[in-house]
Amino acid sequence: MSGMTGTAKYFLLALVIALVGYLPAYGQDHMYSQFFNSPVYLNPALNGQFKGDLRMNLIYRNQYTSVPGGLSYLSASIDYNVPEFGGGLGLLFTRSNEGYAYLNKNNIAGIYSYSVGSEDYVLSFGLQAGITNRSVDFSKLVFGDQIDPRLGYIPGSVTGADKPDFNNRFYFDSGVGINLTLKNFNIGGAAQHINKPNESFTGTPSTLPMRGTVHASFRYNLTKDDNLDDDDKSYIIPSVVFYKQAQAQSLSAGMQYKRRSINAGIWYRSGGQGSAIVFSLIFDLFINKEGGEKLRFGVSHDVPAGGLNYSNTSGTTEGSIGYETTLPSRSNGDRKFFGSSRCYDFY
Repeated sequence: MSGMTGTAKYFLLALVIALVGYLPAYGQDHMYSQFFNSPVYLNPALNGQFKGDLRMNLIYRNQYTSVPGGLSYLSASIDYNVPEFGGGLGLLFTRSNEGYAYLNKNNIAGIYSYSVGSEDYVLSFGLQAGITNRSVDFSKLVFGDQIDPRLGYIPGSVTGADKPDFNNRFYFDSGVGINLTLKNFNIGGAAQHINKPNESFTGTPSTLPMRGTVHASFRYNLTKDDNLDDDDKSYIIPSVVFYKQAQAQSLSAGMQYKRRSINAGIWYRSGGQGSAIVFSLIFDLFINKEGGEKLRFGVSHDVPAGGLNYSNTSGTTEGSIGYETTLPSRSNGDRKFFGSSRCYDFY
């Protein structure tokens, strides 16, 4: 590659990324740095786990911003808190777009969660089931017979390579999750693609590997005056999130400083989509504090810590927005496990 121009190098890098995403055997789910701002994607057991009655979350990830081809991911969810069983009903939509070949994945899933517990602990379970559509534009792929040794890619050239039989596929997908909140400690786990769906574009089966997630957080109160409301206290919240899918795995560890409506964090992530240092900043805007109406804005940025160079990728940026509200017909007395610590207290 020493004789290539800068443009050619960027093109081949984008092509490699596209092909890696295209090969089913090496499929890997995306991960969000702001995992706490996409709780339903992190773990279906976190569905319905919030102070209000209705919650909506949207998060967008633009990975390796300056690399041609584009790697973008979006998740949108809406969940409804059902006090009778301390869980909820929810809907999750996820979309990914990877590379020049426009490898797209769209998934829509329904979620049901249920909780048991007392004032001392809350144990939640979640079930997720949905449909995924996977598609690719093969006309955007570049093969060896379309590349001239001197001139590089020849626009308009036609490849002699055989194309797969299909350019899109639908399949059923499912997941489960569990979460335990015990005083100032929260731990949970989830398994996605437990039915290991076949996502191949050819006649040869290629199953999507199951993805396992484990997450844990501890909340340490920095405020000496315990008579303050929880919203006025300051906390340090160290957390760890571990993902594993087939041979790919990633560990993210760090901590947040939470003070009233501001939440700032720093993380280190290894493996998976590349090692990185992550900075996050979250703002909560209470539109109607008495009525439990809240608007949350979040932004984070990943700086590569090894392998890829920041000057070539410009890192990865995420933005998120969340809205939470209560229903006038409900009161705190309707809620199960009222007064106990819940998972949302950590985020």
